[in-house]
Amino acid sequence: MPCQVRDETYVKVKGKWTYLYRAIDKKGKTLDFMLSERRDEVAATAFFVKAIGNNGWPDKVVIDKSGSNTAGLFNMNCLLVMCGWCWLITVRRTKNLNNIIEQDHRFIKKLTRPMQTFKSLKSASATLAGIEVAHMIRKGQFDQSEQSGFAQFAALAG
Repeated sequence: MPCQVRDETYVKVKGKWTYLYRAIDKKGKTLDFMLSERRDEVAATAFFVKAIGNNGWPDKVVIDKSGSNTAGLFNMNCLLVMCGWCWLITVRRTKNLNNIIEQDHRFIKKLTRPMQTFKSLKSASATLAGIEVAHMIRKGQFDQSEQSGFAQFAALAG
């Protein structure tokens, strides 16, 4: 799998900031997302396990200078070594190459800012999943076989 860009943004749930982890490829297509109450090594590792399970092992990952993301990717590389793989995920920690996902976060922020806060983590996860799927349809990530965006959304949500 080619390069992936991973980052997190903040969303308020019950008046507290939670973390929306997101992964996109270098073309801007959304690969995976996960809402977490914490921004630590455990949460980052859980997100990487989920994203890799759904999309396969990447060759290279671009992240910001977050220590939790670095630790999570270190755990993934340790897993590769323990399984006997001879290659590792290349990790690039740079702020400038992360701009593609920072711009993609704007869409989420634009829709969630008027909501101010979610009542529960479960409702926030469900709402954000719907927003992400709608955004993925708008970006043309799904088969456009003569279906409207609503029909595609209904098929995916059902």
